[in-house]
Amino acid sequence: MIDILDRVRNKALQAKIVTAEEAAAFFQPGMNVATSGFTASAYPKAVPLALAERMKKEPFTINLWTGASTGPELDDALAAVHGIKKRLPYQTDKVLRNEINDGSVNYLDLHLSESAQLSRCGYLGKIDVAVVEACAITEDGNIIPTTSLGNAASYVQSADTVIVEVNTSQPLDLEGMHDVYIPMDPPNRLPIPIVKASDRVGTPYIPCTPEKIKYIVPCDIPDHTRSLKAIDENSKKMSQFTLDFLKKEIQAGRMPENLLPLQSGVGNVANAVIAGFVDSDLKDLTVYTEVIQDGMLDLIDAGKLNFASGTAFSPSPEGMARFYKDVAKYKKYLLLRPEEISNSPEVVHRLGVIAMNTAIEVDIYGNVNSTHITGTKMMNGIGGSGDFARNAYLTIFYTPSVAKDGKISSVVPMCSHVDHTEHDVDIIITEQGIADLRGKAPRERALEIINHCAHPDYRPILLDYFQRADAATKHANTPHLLHEALSFHERFVENGSMK
Repeated sequence: MIDILDRVRNKALQAKIVTAEEAAAFFQPGMNVATSGFTASAYPKAVPLALAERMKKEPFTINLWTGASTGPELDDALAAVHGIKKRLPYQTDKVLRNEINDGSVNYLDLHLSESAQLSRCGYLGKIDVAVVEACAITEDGNIIPTTSLGNAASYVQSADTVIVEVNTSQPLDLEGMHDVYIPMDPPNRLPIPIVKASDRVGTPYIPCTPEKIKYIVPCDIPDHTRSLKAIDENSKKMSQFTLDFLKKEIQAGRMPENLLPLQSGVGNVANAVIAGFVDSDLKDLTVYTEVIQDGMLDLIDAGKLNFASGTAFSPSPEGMARFYKDVAKYKKYLLLRPEEISNSPEVVHRLGVIAMNTAIEVDIYGNVNSTHITGTKMMNGIGGSGDFARNAYLTIFYTPSVAKDGKISSVVPMCSHVDHTEHDVDIIITEQGIADLRGKAPRERALEIINHCAHPDYRPILLDYFQRADAATKHANTPHLLHEALSFHERFVENGSMK
């Protein structure tokens, strides 16, 4: 108990330290519960686990708002007992995904930069309770976050009641790694005063009055981050295509020698692309992104990264151990912000970010589907990819050209669901090659994507579709055969293959 008392520096608040079970008894059916957490970082663990145990004996549901996806002690635990009625703004949990797709859970898939403001404006309902993870509470009752910020600061501001999980597995060295800035809402909003990735514009803690904190719960459960797969050949090819392309942009005078700030999505392909920068001759790089993964640590160790700004630090377990071993070294290069700042369209546009995100499928005209399988089944969500894609200086989307052992083509005549329109997409990269769509009309884009990005097994089928559509529509701006536009998806649903 000594450790938790040392971390709760406000003496009066020490009287509010309770067990997770006592805190879980506070929740009522239908409550809007907002939590910290962005990826499997800094989400509450002890209280959701205790709440799930209570729901087993006393079934009821809550509406769960987070920063993005979380770990198994939150999304998985509550979904497993059918305890979630509505969920926003993003998720990656298998159990929860199944309940979304069987209609048990109503899922609001939101642009992450907008989710905090939407929660504040009121039409989603009020936040009944915010549950946030902290590594400590200051003498004034302010909350020192851990490995992510997400929407935690906004939720604390808006909630009627706050429950703080003080996680003793998180090192106190994390203090000072955060920059908490909550913009005012219209009509009182001011420009966000960030002009470079390293700018600090807020406080190193989440502002909170002691009176708002109802319970403090000790927790010693670490973040449940995921291991990254070994970098495969396809990912290496996509990384090399990226580097070759960016070097040409530098040579053409469209970028400085150290590029513009990089944004990289989450996952193995994204991490592989960043890993490619480690072995390149590029240096003095900056990052303005959502999630900081292992590749960023590699860039720091290689002396190539000047600074990285994000909203979550979510490396592999191996990367986390590496970080914890030398927090003082790494945190000089890293800063965590609220997601409405890390993903702010205003800041992304001002800095001229290079956005690099993954797609489920792309169509021959450059539209991108990031969320739905065959147009109906939710995978994860749009996350922050739209925040960056629309507002970046350069927008790149990655996808392997095929999936399911070649049974699925990731390049199709028409996307079964569109998250990013052709207007927001500059570059598409697969292991087959790179399609530069800038300055090209739809029919030109189609040939670029088919010839450079489609898998050889599907290239003739796609080319045949395009040529017949072009002839049938008499060279329309965007030629389509409406009765065939989704034929690839129909074949897959009926036969298990798009061929």
